[in-house]
Amino acid sequence: MPAAFAGGRWSRWLRPEQALACGRWVKLICGASNQDLAAIEDLCGLYALAGVHCIDVAADEAVVAAARRGLRWARCQCPELVTPWLMLSLSDGEDPHFRKAWFDPSRCPADCPRPCARVCPAEAIPSGSGVIAERCYGCGRCIPACPLGLIEPRSHGLEARAVPALLARLRPDAVEIHTRLGRGDAFARRLEQVVASGLPLRRLAVSCGLEAGAGATSADADADATPARLARELWQRFALLRRHQMRPLWQLDGRPMSGDVGHGTAHAAVNLLVAVRPLAPPGPLQLAGGTNERSLPLLRQRSGGIRAARATAAGVAFGGLARRRLAPLVQEAARHGRRVLDDPDLWPRGLGLARELVSPWLVADG
Repeated sequence: MPAAFAGGRWSRWLRPEQALACGRWVKLICGASNQDLAAIEDLCGLYALAGVHCIDVAADEAVVAAARRGLRWARCQCPELVTPWLMLSLSDGEDPHFRKAWFDPSRCPADCPRPCARVCPAEAIPSGSGVIAERCYGCGRCIPACPLGLIEPRSHGLEARAVPALLARLRPDAVEIHTRLGRGDAFARRLEQVVASGLPLRRLAVSCGLEAGAGATSADADADATPARLARELWQRFALLRRHQMRPLWQLDGRPMSGDVGHGTAHAAVNLLVAVRPLAPPGPLQLAGGTNERSLPLLRQRSGGIRAARATAAGVAFGGLARRRLAPLVQEAARHGRRVLDDPDLWPRGLGLARELVSPWLVADG
């Protein structure tokens, strides 16, 4: 399989740092709470082959092993592949990315139409059952959908003392810390735990936005949640990273976990990045939260062309939309007890779907 398209469309495989420098960076977000191991293998294998530069997964040993199996498969298909960075997600406190939905199915009325199942993008609520925890990634859409209010979010996260040893064992290329406005002290404590692992990380990503996330209530709103305040808090975190000689990557989370909702969600991510860009500390800025096929056209429109767009944003992260694109193939393979990667009829279709999403960000001429 060729490493690049002919005719100048893709000049060559870019290494992650090169992609960050020229505005062609693409990251796959497998989900900080996603523990569906078979799906993670398929996602990592196909999106790596499609050209992503980084794969973000839960800080979990089984998840990391599944991701690396997918990456090995991709290298077998294309030996000249530049292997994406493996990034592990942590949080410095309560965060919608680090939770799972839960309810007792015995409390559901027999005649309930189960709107929770209809709105679940992960198909984690099968008929007659509760939530399949391994599939749930915490988007929260099922919570307001339940007519009886039976569904509750259950947060999870790593204890402080577990972080250094776990990172030392898993040896990721990069770590991402999800943070929120007003949590500077908590961020500093989590960062110290990362530093204690002794890993020479390629980047320390900081994910932050102005919204509390999907499923949040009005009580979660911050009256002072403005782009200017976000920039000030990023500067505070930059000082901490510089103290530890870490290189930042700023993930601006426009509308968390909503890229698969519709094209309109792309506006939040682009608007936030454009507003924060002139105020932000040094380091590449990446779009996330609501990103989809409309993200690059919107960025080009707001920036004044493809060259200006690549100078404005280092790249993009795709999460829910990237996963949902391949979900039908993953489910079809699962019915036959295999991975998509093992099915010679399915995986080329999956690669085509992955490339459709990723390739606009990779082409040299935009």
